[in-house]
Amino acid sequence: MTPDQPNTEALTVGEVGDQLNGRLRQLHNQLLESFPVVDRIACVLYEQQEDLLKTFVNSTREGVSISGYEFRLSDSASLSKLAEQGTIRVLDDIPAAVHGQSLHSVWLLKEGYRSSLTVPLFDHHQFIGFIFYDSREPGAFTPEVQRNLSLYSKLINMTISSELNVVRSITASAQVAREFANLRDFETGSHLERMAHYARLIAKDLATSHHLSDEFIEHLFLFAPLHDIGKIGIPDSVLLKPGRLDPEERQIMETHVQKGIDVLNRLIGEFGLQDLPDSAMMVNVVASHHECLDGSGYPKGLMRDQIPLEARIITVADIFDALTTHRPYKQPWSLEAAIAELERLVQIGKIDADCVAALKRHPDDVGAIRTRYPDS
Repeated sequence: MTPDQPNTEALTVGEVGDQLNGRLRQLHNQLLESFPVVDRIACVLYEQQEDLLKTFVNSTREGVSISGYEFRLSDSASLSKLAEQGTIRVLDDIPAAVHGQSLHSVWLLKEGYRSSLTVPLFDHHQFIGFIFYDSREPGAFTPEVQRNLSLYSKLINMTISSELNVVRSITASAQVAREFANLRDFETGSHLERMAHYARLIAKDLATSHHLSDEFIEHLFLFAPLHDIGKIGIPDSVLLKPGRLDPEERQIMETHVQKGIDVLNRLIGEFGLQDLPDSAMMVNVVASHHECLDGSGYPKGLMRDQIPLEARIITVADIFDALTTHRPYKQPWSLEAAIAELERLVQIGKIDADCVAALKRHPDDVGAIRTRYPDS
């Protein structure tokens, strides 16, 4: 491992893309020494383009945490007001205040939470999400407790906004590199948006069976657009060729994986992220999305579980979008035909069966993604 490479050895699915959860648990343990009434801390992220609040990280002392939950911000007048004005909200008696039948409301009551404190998160005055503090005691968040929790809120806000800023900086740098290199292939912005959403859809479906946290899923969504960044180093004569590549051209094209790793490691080094397992997910996405379960992929010929789950998800999402969209050499396939082709690739041992099955289970969501992010 060179100094510019992140440490990606011996990282499990539970470790890669799941570090903020660990940091939040540590902070919660410290907080409990002074404020044992705080039974839960949870952070949700706001995706402005979709107007969605999405569960992200949490530390729950006991009971069952809610995960994989999305809620449209505009559907809640009270939360919209907090986001707009930057104020906090205290509920001293949750059972008396919560009357809706949303999944979150039902869960709050079932878990026995009696009071809560909601704090909006901002990054340079831009709303990015909420912190929810919950207690099983009514009236737990007195003015004194609120004042003392303000420091913890600032620490959480700084941690999350710093991480998001790093991710945005890396993806923005990658985009600038693509534009500077005049990259004009089928990896359009719409393609990157679609396959990132397909990847997130697959990961959400697999969350329970594969023990994936909300943090893992959101990081995968954020990192997915980087998968083919190495193509900035491929000559236009190969990258933009309308027909099939000959063996020599195919060999050149396949070097985009190593080029992508080199670009990403340089960016990771520039931002000082060598020791962050979250950066390992970025490297895995770039390095392994062309590997095949039977060992026939490239660049390393990895097999089965040697291929990180995040890369297996990206592979299926990428192939699916390639099949269902127009390319210079083909017309778009129907959803049914594309799924059938993915299942054929599963049968011959190329791609992950669970990922394909997850995609197949959500035809309406797939259709919505295709409609929302069309090629211009």
